[in-house]
Amino acid sequence: METLAGVTRMRLVGGNLALDFLNTRSGPPVGPSDDDVLTGYPELVAWGVYTGALSEPEVKALRRRSRDDPGGAQVAVTRALRIRDDLDEVFRAVAADRSPSTAVLARLRDDEADALGHARLDRGRAFSWTWRDDQTLARPLRPVVHAAVQLLTIGALDRIKGCGGCRFLFLDESKNRSRRWCSMDDCGTSEKIRRYVAARRTRASG
Repeated sequence: METLAGVTRMRLVGGNLALDFLNTRSGPPVGPSDDDVLTGYPELVAWGVYTGALSEPEVKALRRRSRDDPGGAQVAVTRALRIRDDLDEVFRAVAADRSPSTAVLARLRDDEADALGHARLDRGRAFSWTWRDDQTLARPLRPVVHAAVQLLTIGALDRIKGCGGCRFLFLDESKNRSRRWCSMDDCGTSEKIRRYVAARRTRASG
């Protein structure tokens, strides 16, 4: 996918902003990805507004700033891809009941410290961190990093799973924790069709 329209066609099935960020790469469960929606800064910003992590006024300001500072925009994209790689390592390890490397956790700690250094504490029904006043080009990454740390520190780690049909990760919020697919409309349906075809072949050969 190389267009902004490609960003808005992607499926938000992770159940968490950080997992949806990982899922900007798609492909088979094992091996390299075969598609990536984060091809540049416009796509990074489009993803932010598509997921609700950025408001329209913020998007306008970031697009203007990226045009004025293309080098800075590229730095932000490079950092986004590095953070995505780090989160991919962390959450795939958690999904497999393994411990991530200390190096990648240290980078995530530093990314969270940087994110909170640009945040403010706002009161709604409860207090929460927001980045409404942050106009830096790294703004789209702040809530992603924070969501990742929140999930790791106060989330149910045994609910983080990998899809059986693709490389997507998701937060299993089913009551009996039996979810196996990122989406029944996609990977779940494909698996049902595969099993049906295999069963017909078995009956025919028998």
